[in-house]
Amino acid sequence: MLKRLLLLVLCMSYLTLQAQSNGTIAGIVIDKTSQKPLSGAIISLGKLSAISDSLGRFSLKGIDPGSYNISISLISYATLTKFNVSVTSGNENVLNVELEPLVKELGNVTIKSNRRTVKAATLETPLSVQRLTTEEIKNSPGSNFDISRVIQTLPGVGGTAGSTAGFRNDIIIRGGAPNENVYYLDGIEVPVINHFTTQGSAGGPTGILNVSFIEDVKLSTSAFDAKYDNTLSSVFEFKQKRGNTERVQGNVRLSATELAATFDGPLSNNGKTTFLASARRSYLQFLFKLIDLPIRPNYWDFQYKITHQFDKKTTLTFLGVGAIDQFSFAAPKNATPEKLYALNANPSINQWSYTVGASLKRLMRNGYWNLSISRNALNNNNQKYQNNLGPDKGVLTLNVDSRETENKLRLDVNQVFGNWKISHGADLQYVEYFNNTYQLIRPEIKDNTGNVTQQAITALYGTNVNFVKAGAFLQAGKRFFNNRLGVSAGIRSDVNSFTMNGGNPFKTISPRISFSYVLADKWNLNATIGNYYKLPPYTVLGFQSNGLYTNQQADYTQCTHYVAGIEHLRSEATRFTFEVFYKKYNHVPISIIDGISLSNLGGDFNILGNEPVSFFGKGKSYGFEFFAQQKLTKRFYGVFSYTFFRSEYTNANNLYAPSSWDNRHLLSFTWGYKFNHNWELGLKFRYQGGVPYTPYDDNLSRQNFLTLGTGIFDYSKINTLRLGAFNSSDMRIDKKWNYRRATLDLYLDVMNWYAAKAVVTPAYTFKRNADNTAFLTTDGQPIKPDGSNAIPYLLTAGDAIVTPTIGFIVEF
Repeated sequence: MLKRLLLLVLCMSYLTLQAQSNGTIAGIVIDKTSQKPLSGAIISLGKLSAISDSLGRFSLKGIDPGSYNISISLISYATLTKFNVSVTSGNENVLNVELEPLVKELGNVTIKSNRRTVKAATLETPLSVQRLTTEEIKNSPGSNFDISRVIQTLPGVGGTAGSTAGFRNDIIIRGGAPNENVYYLDGIEVPVINHFTTQGSAGGPTGILNVSFIEDVKLSTSAFDAKYDNTLSSVFEFKQKRGNTERVQGNVRLSATELAATFDGPLSNNGKTTFLASARRSYLQFLFKLIDLPIRPNYWDFQYKITHQFDKKTTLTFLGVGAIDQFSFAAPKNATPEKLYALNANPSINQWSYTVGASLKRLMRNGYWNLSISRNALNNNNQKYQNNLGPDKGVLTLNVDSRETENKLRLDVNQVFGNWKISHGADLQYVEYFNNTYQLIRPEIKDNTGNVTQQAITALYGTNVNFVKAGAFLQAGKRFFNNRLGVSAGIRSDVNSFTMNGGNPFKTISPRISFSYVLADKWNLNATIGNYYKLPPYTVLGFQSNGLYTNQQADYTQCTHYVAGIEHLRSEATRFTFEVFYKKYNHVPISIIDGISLSNLGGDFNILGNEPVSFFGKGKSYGFEFFAQQKLTKRFYGVFSYTFFRSEYTNANNLYAPSSWDNRHLLSFTWGYKFNHNWELGLKFRYQGGVPYTPYDDNLSRQNFLTLGTGIFDYSKINTLRLGAFNSSDMRIDKKWNYRRATLDLYLDVMNWYAAKAVVTPAYTFKRNADNTAFLTTDGQPIKPDGSNAIPYLLTAGDAIVTPTIGFIVEF
């Protein structure tokens, strides 16, 4: 196999020498503040240069394939450098360049350069903000082109490795729950960004968004712009590319797990209308069959964007994202206790989701406005039986048929008055939520004489609720003291027509203010204080008992942020930040049945919040983080981050306990090097401290395991135990060949290349016999329904799984 691969590489290299071609970079240059096109901007790449025309458009042709840093400059604007821009002969790279007006004076501070292009901060969000480019996402080792996995290398960002399932994309920001984040795609909210998403939360095993569409990603973990509602921990802003205005182009990606195709190009002769479209098909079910895993995930996803420019001032954009997911089971050929446990511990899942929307941008004399309308839906069907396989599945333990739909209208107006930047707007949403649920919480248990020793506990309800949500905001910012001090303040309020106190706008007044101060050339001191609100999930709001909405007294969960930090911009390509943070929560939902904070849940495939809850919970998270970033210079690029934090929530006893996300330590390092002849090597290392977990209630687990397929936690001892630390490293090697109008990228991506053992939460089960065909018992007799003669056993061994993936991308 290795000899054949080397022979293929040699043949491709020979053909490349015979048919080497050049690439093109095109795009548009606009004013970041007013969004107006800028003419006369100079775009430089080595000895090549171009000038933007009256529409802001430019094109650089005849570029040798490779990776470049591109400089864009214009009088009265800060020079911008686009780092690590990939040029191939297969696809024309289309850039959207935003230049910031030059800050001319900073008191007595001498500014040696205005090329602070590595910085991610703005006047509105001067700290707790990071940016990723499309190349950083595509080439991230072990990420498999998944944005959610890439951002887990940034400061303050944790995952669920060790806490529930390390293969999931749950995003934990500074100790907050997975459902505290919001996601925007070109200004339109996309609530579902993962396949097999956990309803009521946000995570899943793999992302939906196509990285070929993405130009960059902005992650804000505090100092949120007031236009964003319903967030407590972070805001993700995904900015998509524009389609090629000259010709139709595309790429096809094939790996061991998926096949994806993407196309973009013009829809009109004058280039005013462009499109992007993609589809992806998973092959995970075939891979899992090959390696004899009992689960069979199968998914499709689709994405499109159409942009039409009516004139210099008006642009209309249509976009859509959709997914179809199916999660089923199959009997393993070689049964093990771990495989058999997985069969009956998880529900089967059938989901589909979509977001479609349109946005209209109109430039004004001193700014611009955006008007968007969108609709998103999630349809979720979960079923779980006593035995998920076989002709006799036994007792039905879970049956959920649920759909949640949001219809949204948003308006934001952004203007500049002298030195003031002001934005204001409002949003209106119409929510439709439907749910039919049957859940067996505890089965009926009888002893040998037929006496009932445990009464059955079930949840059975149906709900169909519609209501309205609305919000309004104002944000204003200005620089003072000869532009050394930047201040931005915002306020918003949200209401809804469903909860008892939801119509009172004064209960959700959420002010926030941020400061940035230039200490010296290349040094900035930043701080923010903000108050943020989030409505509980629809699974909580729509829950019914005896025909009544038992959670209608819900309060908005409230979180106050206190953050301060210092930033050092050592050069235009090098950035260091250090920040300390404190987050305080109020009105956190607490499960009445289990007595625990719902913020400890949401990292598995179960539905979050389908139960009665109270709203008197509290929480806190605090710590510090360090971040260092080196953009591509002299072939090298890399990022390093370290975060220390504590995360705690109160439970029904009103006492603080460590949360399920309390890793304490997060460390990551990503490194990349570009060699000659289009070879590239990337390495990523990640370390997470051990998370707390809850022991099982031995008596209840023994009685209920045979029916429910899982143990039952002893929540009176919530998170009193802690797992060991987790670490792993991933490696990726890329080689590109460029031909006339085509490029081939062959890559090898190896996850966990040094075979580190996974850290997993212990799973409760009963001991089995040698061939795993039956349970062992204390008396040698068949196992009793109440498990009284079973031998309890905890599955604790994490596997050291090395996952190599060979794939290729063809651009044309």
